[in-house]
Amino acid sequence: MRIVGLVRAVPIRWRILSIAALNSAVVLVLAAMIWNGAEVLASAWQDVRQVRESDRILTRLESETGRLQTLIHRYINQPSPQLSAEISALRETVLGTLTKRASTDPMLSGSTRKLQRVTERFLNGFSELRGVQTTITKTYEDEVLAPAREMAGLYSVIEGATGHRDARIWPPLGKSREAFTAMLVAANAYNLSLASASAEEALRNTETIEKSIPAMTDLADNDQQRVALQHLRSRADALRQGLAKLSAQLVNRTELLHNAIDASQAEASGAIDELSDSMRQREQNAQATFDRTLSNISRKVFSIAVMLLGLILAAGVVIALSIRLPLQQIMASMYAITAGDYELQVQGANARDEVGAMARAVEVFRENAIAKRQTEDELRASKEKAEGALLELNAAQQNLIDAERLAALGGLVAGVAHEVNNPIGISLTVASSFSRRAEMFEQELKSDAPLRRSQLEEFVRSSRDAAQQLVANLHRAGELIQSFKQVAVDRSHAERRPFDLGEATSQIVASLRPVLKRAPIALSIDVPSLLIDGYPGSYGQIVTNLFLNATNHAFADGRAGTISISARAHGQDDIEIIFADDGAGMTPDVQRQAFDPFFTTRRDEGGTGLGLHIVYNLVTQQFGGTMMLDTRPGQGTTFRITIPRVAKGDSIPAVPASDGTLQWPNRTMSSI
Repeated sequence: MRIVGLVRAVPIRWRILSIAALNSAVVLVLAAMIWNGAEVLASAWQDVRQVRESDRILTRLESETGRLQTLIHRYINQPSPQLSAEISALRETVLGTLTKRASTDPMLSGSTRKLQRVTERFLNGFSELRGVQTTITKTYEDEVLAPAREMAGLYSVIEGATGHRDARIWPPLGKSREAFTAMLVAANAYNLSLASASAEEALRNTETIEKSIPAMTDLADNDQQRVALQHLRSRADALRQGLAKLSAQLVNRTELLHNAIDASQAEASGAIDELSDSMRQREQNAQATFDRTLSNISRKVFSIAVMLLGLILAAGVVIALSIRLPLQQIMASMYAITAGDYELQVQGANARDEVGAMARAVEVFRENAIAKRQTEDELRASKEKAEGALLELNAAQQNLIDAERLAALGGLVAGVAHEVNNPIGISLTVASSFSRRAEMFEQELKSDAPLRRSQLEEFVRSSRDAAQQLVANLHRAGELIQSFKQVAVDRSHAERRPFDLGEATSQIVASLRPVLKRAPIALSIDVPSLLIDGYPGSYGQIVTNLFLNATNHAFADGRAGTISISARAHGQDDIEIIFADDGAGMTPDVQRQAFDPFFTTRRDEGGTGLGLHIVYNLVTQQFGGTMMLDTRPGQGTTFRITIPRVAKGDSIPAVPASDGTLQWPNRTMSSI
């Protein structure tokens, strides 16, 4: 803990930077070690690669010398310019490998002198062998084939000088000719294959020819035969000497091929094998050095990395504790404050680091919380008083809303009573007149004067007229009473039921006709028959409030104008109702507050400011629709109401809060 206390004297940013610096130092040290080890490994790996390259050079050299030996043997057996050119090219390749690569290779530079010497002897032996081969070819051509061609000609001369087949010289001549042919075949075979049997056969046939010449000389018939036989003897002797010389040269070639070519190639292969073994040993040593170096470097890097990581871990733990422990103390103080225990002092407020600043801030927060609790106690008492006043205000608000509804219903009652009074009064007058006419007709019946047909027809006609007037006026009164009854029931009971929008609008307008008689206002209705599942009473409240709002504000002071009510289907699920007038309109300030509760421009004339507020809540809450207001000063006012065919809201326009008060929904409609 003493170390943690000492560390806390350093700001947190310097602690974090120290960890970063320590990590950077570790990275640099490890990088330097890895770099140094990489150089050592690169050197060892270079040795391994050099050894393998040297081994590949030796393998190639051995392959080239073996192929050169094979080509030389082929050339000896079948000399040709192509083989000679190929041997020369391969000879240059071998010499290039020795002089340019092996002699400059650091692994082979000190071990290729013997190999180079043997290879040069091998190649020089081929040059000597080529000379011997040239001599053999010349000997074969000049001293074997040339006498043989002359002997063939002499045999032809002898045969030509013999007149007939029955001559005595003919049998030995045929035998000598057969020996000559066999000698040519054997000499050619010996020249090609170096078979000793072929050489012996050639010499034996030559001796046979030489032995047959004296016998043919004794049996010669003319001088031409004897001269030809004499020349044949000398050519046979020359042929025998040529075969002997060819045999000696072929033996010399064989010995040279064995000693200068095969032996040199074998010695070169042995030298290459020795160098290959040496290279393999060097490769093993280089690989062992590489593995040993890699192991040492890995061990050193691992050891130093473990030590440095241990140092970093220890420093990290100390720095983490220097931050974590004070933070835990601050968290404990915060938990105590949130739990309401303000008596626990915040520890570590005297520290000079950032956590100490946080502790001092928490201490200030604790002191503020204590002051806040005292203030809350005072505010709670004030809140209780305000809530009581709010309850009274809500009750007054609800009473005003009920009064507004009753006032509208009272106006409706007064208007309907005035409207019903006309047909009832007319009916009463007609009934009284008809009663007097009936009494007069009764007196005429009771009198002694005869009743004329014209009197009876007059009574029937007057009775029919009275009855028609009574039926018409009473039917009109009945319609007015039925409309008032339906409207009154809908207003007093928020019952949800399907109703026809056109029919409901007609009934509501009928109940509002008396109001129009007091002002020069024309009414235009264009509402088709549209079925709605909703609240007809609330719809009547909406139309009545809008109508009364227009008559009181748009057409104040007896101003003439027109009120229009229209409706149309808006899509498949909604209906749009437009209530418009061409009256005075509203200013922007009035438009902005038109739907606010208790806002009115005629408070001095008894206005409550709840008419449009009730309309807005009925549209948005009970019907689940929207309401838009478009107005300009002097250009009239238009209310665009969009309601669904199936109402989505409840029948209660105000929502009770959890404390029992009534909360009116906030207006989310955007006015145009």
